[in-house]
Amino acid sequence: MTLPITSIYAALTALLFLTLSIRVIMYRRANTISLGDSGDKNLLKRMRAQANCAEYDPLALILLMLSEFAAAPSLALHVLGIMLVAGRALHAFGFASTPQKIIFRQVGILMNMAMIVFAALGLLGHALL
Repeated sequence: MTLPITSIYAALTALLFLTLSIRVIMYRRANTISLGDSGDKNLLKRMRAQANCAEYDPLALILLMLSEFAAAPSLALHVLGIMLVAGRALHAFGFASTPQKIIFRQVGILMNMAMIVFAALGLLGHALL
């Protein structure tokens, strides 16, 4: 079985993660910081934006994949996928901005948490009913 919808959002989140990773790498090279953050708050912000993406994306993509396997409606899957990608992008933008744009971080993480809740509840409902 193929997972065309999950594949779209997995690819988009992977590209976002790579973008965040490149921002960390470039900053490290420009400031010759090899390990840790050396107390550099700008590097720490970049690292946390990347790490936050790495922390949330796997669970969200697993839930999206399981929802697609469970034959959730395409529209629901796309809504969940858009919530994931848009939420991650908003969160990263708000986090990485100087000064931080807290509202983007808040809206982004709320979108990601809502996506996880909706997907989890949908899977529970499908499994139990």
